[in-house]
Amino acid sequence: MTGVGRIRQFVPGALYGPPLRWTTPRLAGRSDRRHIALTLDDGPDPASTPALLTTLRRHDVRATFFLIGEHIGANRDLVSEMHEEGHELAVHGWSHRCTLLLSPARLRRDIAATAGAIAEITGIVPRWYRPPYGVTTIASRDAAVGSDLAPVLWTAWGRDWSRHVDARGVVDRVGRTLRPGGTVLLHDTDRYSAPGSWLRTNDALNELLTRWSAATIPVGPLRDHWASTA
Repeated sequence: MTGVGRIRQFVPGALYGPPLRWTTPRLAGRSDRRHIALTLDDGPDPASTPALLTTLRRHDVRATFFLIGEHIGANRDLVSEMHEEGHELAVHGWSHRCTLLLSPARLRRDIAATAGAIAEITGIVPRWYRPPYGVTTIASRDAAVGSDLAPVLWTAWGRDWSRHVDARGVVDRVGRTLRPGGTVLLHDTDRYSAPGSWLRTNDALNELLTRWSAATIPVGPLRDHWASTA
């Protein structure tokens, strides 16, 4: 298993995810509303993000995309398209480095720079921050708050980044832990994942959206997830 795989395997899912669902519900993306917050990390990626945008458009669903700052400048048109289609854009850091490897000063600069890049293109200041791998530290929390961003993780994920799961496995894993009021984590690129993983993510997303629609469960971005921020 690679270093990235070890971080994904043992930090957010095994150590932080389940406890946060109950001890810090807001940070874990839990809401009292009958609503599913759909979030996608690691873009924008011109090779894959447009395909997931097409799937979302087909289902008439908007999502929150947590963007990597260093990829925003080269993909301004794509970021603008995401915004114009009604998706919410949020901060995932300037690079996809674990927060434990960055100094507090570097975290502050990176988070502020990513928020600024999004605001410069969309005219809207982002509201949310999610650290890479979900590794939340005091320094990353303080850096986010310093940029007026609220840290948000997730309550369910599909491990869609792994080479050991297919689309059906992604759907099943999400279904085992997700309840209305939860936040789902998926990825719209394979930059930091198994090659081609976004293809099964897209297939899984189509199936999940179909199921949620049949169950008449509202699905949307984080801005709609809490009554006080809707």
